[in-house]
Amino acid sequence: MANPACSAQIPEVVLGSSTGPKSMPVLAFGTAANNLQPIQLKTAVLEAIKLGYRHFDTAAVYGSEQPLGEAIKEALKLGLVASRDQLFITSKLWSNDAHPHHVIPALKKSLENLQLEYLDLYLIHWPISAKPGKFVFPLVDVMPMDFKGVWAAMEESQRLGLTKSIGVSNFTCKKIETLLSHATIPPSVNQVEMSPFWQQKKLRDFCKANGIVVTAFSPLGAKGTSWGSNHVMESKVLQDIAEARGKTVAQVCIRWVYQTGATLAVKSYNKERLKQNLQVFDWELSEDDLHKINQIPQHKMVTRGELVSADGPYKSLEELWDGEI
Repeated sequence: MANPACSAQIPEVVLGSSTGPKSMPVLAFGTAANNLQPIQLKTAVLEAIKLGYRHFDTAAVYGSEQPLGEAIKEALKLGLVASRDQLFITSKLWSNDAHPHHVIPALKKSLENLQLEYLDLYLIHWPISAKPGKFVFPLVDVMPMDFKGVWAAMEESQRLGLTKSIGVSNFTCKKIETLLSHATIPPSVNQVEMSPFWQQKKLRDFCKANGIVVTAFSPLGAKGTSWGSNHVMESKVLQDIAEARGKTVAQVCIRWVYQTGATLAVKSYNKERLKQNLQVFDWELSEDDLHKINQIPQHKMVTRGELVSADGPYKSLEELWDGEI
């Protein structure tokens, strides 16, 4: 059995509309990576579990479900966690499967990859569908999503016990409103790009008013990825705050997200950084720090221009993001 003395305690947030009294650790280990090396991922997940991480975020399109499943199996075998119930696993429905009759088969496929009986959270990855079949990234043959039908299938997957909670990713206020107009189980989470350089205040306020937890992806700017930038890690404002507090820029960003009331997924395969990412819950950013961060000019990284076309469901970026850009 795992020794709790050697692992950090990560705060948790209770999700609305989940089956069972399930709470979600506010800090997740993310598994989206360019040139994913399964062995490297498996090793990092085991290290993360030893350090105290309990929430792992994956998606069908990442190609990381299988190695993550292997790591979970290994962790249970080694006694790093006493049972599956001590872990919180999130995965996502890719656009090729975002059709009412494909949702449950897609979720079952994810469970098969992960070697699990249920997920803790299943998200619609993007508010758009694509031609069923092989996963393609970037997406081609995009089409409008049948929000009502797809969400009804997501609700059914929760009722069947295939997932404890359901939610969305990359949804704007307007698209969530559309979903809420016919949902019988409201989304418990909206996972979106969020960092000091893209603060999402309007969306955060909207989600809070509707009992939806916001999870930030790319909170450190996703440096080194095809969509990321160095803006965050090289920010003079953040560097000055970090220096004054004896912290790293990454720790300042993670603490900032946490202090806004949001949760987050961060990715690192480096043991030292994995450790540092956990050292953010016993100190606070001051009002002055928060004010300085609020003044940072805003810049969205993930615009997904390839989803926009004259004959597609979204004719402009304004339409795709409902003016929240």
